[in-house]
Amino acid sequence: MGSKSVEVSRQPCLLCTPICTMRRGGGESTEDDVFAHPDECGLIPKLLLQLLGASPTPPPPYPHSSNIKSGLWWRRLPPGGWAALHGSELWPGPRVALELSGCGVYDRTEIHEASVVLVHQSRGGAEVQIFAPDFPQMHVVDHVKGQPSESKSRNVLAESARTARGKITSLAQLSASNHDAAIFPGGFGAAKNLSTFAVDGKDYKVDKDVEQVLKEFHAARKPIGLCCIAPVLAAKVLRGVEVTVGHEQEEGGKWPYAGTAEAIKALGAKHCVKGVTEAHVDQKNRVVTTPAFMCETALHHIHDGIGAMVKKVLELTGK
Repeated sequence: MGSKSVEVSRQPCLLCTPICTMRRGGGESTEDDVFAHPDECGLIPKLLLQLLGASPTPPPPYPHSSNIKSGLWWRRLPPGGWAALHGSELWPGPRVALELSGCGVYDRTEIHEASVVLVHQSRGGAEVQIFAPDFPQMHVVDHVKGQPSESKSRNVLAESARTARGKITSLAQLSASNHDAAIFPGGFGAAKNLSTFAVDGKDYKVDKDVEQVLKEFHAARKPIGLCCIAPVLAAKVLRGVEVTVGHEQEEGGKWPYAGTAEAIKALGAKHCVKGVTEAHVDQKNRVVTTPAFMCETALHHIHDGIGAMVKKVLELTGK
């Protein structure tokens, strides 16, 4: 699920051979070849580069242009791929840990939210590893009837593996030292499996592994993204954090879970009113939140809000 690397092969640079080398990359997603010349090279003056039509800004299109090392001068070449002088490498994208709580909105992770997070992370060039706790979920809800199925039991890790297409790791093995950011999608699983918020309200507890993850990333100054109901996890663990779950009034049913904001404030956290397409950034704590399905609205609005959250998280990694 990481960023797609461009295949490369070395060729001599026509401008400053043999000191520099050129790397050409082919890819079906590119339209033009481009050469990239390092800014620190003293062989070719910047004025000459400008006369040659080069620019400090890489020309689009390129799927992961944000992952190219800076300090280069760029110019289009005939179609076929990308070229870079001095053997410049693709800059590795941020490593993001995605925490799930199962697969299904009423008792586990909201599937649309998890998928949208993955799409935006892929577009942003992130390398994603998916985690979930390895224990039985609180209960199983029949999503047709909207009622618990008392005779059934399911494991959170096994159910999360459905969304992860089998590539998943136990949350107990997650370490902040191996990742640049962490993101928690919503769904009732965040309030039933990752915490007891759905049962205990403002007196809820957070799962010990989830608490440890939040504290580790926070202590390491690594960004944490949460959407939908998941911000209650940060509100409980990170003292004085700023989060949003949307609006604080139901407004005729548009914000059916507006009461969550009061529970957040009761913990000493700050609730910030935001629209569904917006994300709130707590710069001090490096926590980014967005309402997602706390709002009854069209799916594309949810998509845009989660996109804003993911974008801010990736920006905060500095990669």
